[in-house]
Amino acid sequence: MTTDILDRETVSIAMWATNLGVPINDMQGWADHVDRKMAEARGADIFVMPEYACEQWLAFKPDGLRPDQEMAWMADHALIACDLAALLATKHDMVLVAGSMPWHVEAQKPGLGQTNAAMLFTPEGERIIQDKLSLTPGEREPDNWNLTPGKEFTVFDWRGLRIAVLICLDIEMPALSCLLAPLDIDVLLVPSMTVTPSGYHRVFSCAKARAVELMCTVAVCGTTGTAINTTQNPKNYSGCSVYTPCEPQLGHTGIFGHVPADFDDGGDGPLLLAKDVPTAVIRGLRSGDAEVWPGGWKADHISVVRPRD
Repeated sequence: MTTDILDRETVSIAMWATNLGVPINDMQGWADHVDRKMAEARGADIFVMPEYACEQWLAFKPDGLRPDQEMAWMADHALIACDLAALLATKHDMVLVAGSMPWHVEAQKPGLGQTNAAMLFTPEGERIIQDKLSLTPGEREPDNWNLTPGKEFTVFDWRGLRIAVLICLDIEMPALSCLLAPLDIDVLLVPSMTVTPSGYHRVFSCAKARAVELMCTVAVCGTTGTAINTTQNPKNYSGCSVYTPCEPQLGHTGIFGHVPADFDDGGDGPLLLAKDVPTAVIRGLRSGDAEVWPGGWKADHISVVRPRD
């Protein structure tokens, strides 16, 4: 992986809350759609699509495909998607997070099941796969998607930034936040899929909390609309946000950029371009300039006491 001195002054992040209901006819049609949106985000360093953006592919799934066969079918197409997405990352000179998609646990043995994996592509040609670590009950359902949780967390350096990804429910897990605290992450990217306002607020509220806890930038976006031929997600509700630590130097509120959540905007889904997020300032805060942040604080010296009645 690319290794750099962590000295990047700013980063511009584009997030596309993809409307899954926009019809596509094949994998090249999907890539062309992504290509057009990346062109709209000219000037971005990183382009992020949401969790299960691949559900757009269900528009051309074969007749008779059962719900418990959808993951393996999409995982087969993920191999094609990766080759197409890698070309787009190089073409637009952006890190592309092509959403998340099913990925075979073992490529030669699809019967062993699939993970839910975020796919990252750098302009230099690197490919990074980040599995979802904490699956929802629906993702684990044996009669439907029956996915396998991941076991590894990847951090990579690119052009003076340290970048990582957590998928949707993973951002809600405090134990993962404790694991990430010592890693000096600059940008944490969160592809998400939520079907209700409650789910949206859980993910986005926790993403903002992680920006405070980790003293880093957290960029989160989710799916919108309804995928053609979907059997799992009859509606999707989300938006896009970029969160920073709640510090005076950053405007106090912790909100750097925001597109309100919606079910369906009637178009491609909202695109947010957050320009010049001040990563160097945040790195300085993380190094000791923050108001009260104690660093990667651990509670291993704390005893739990239960007073007697």
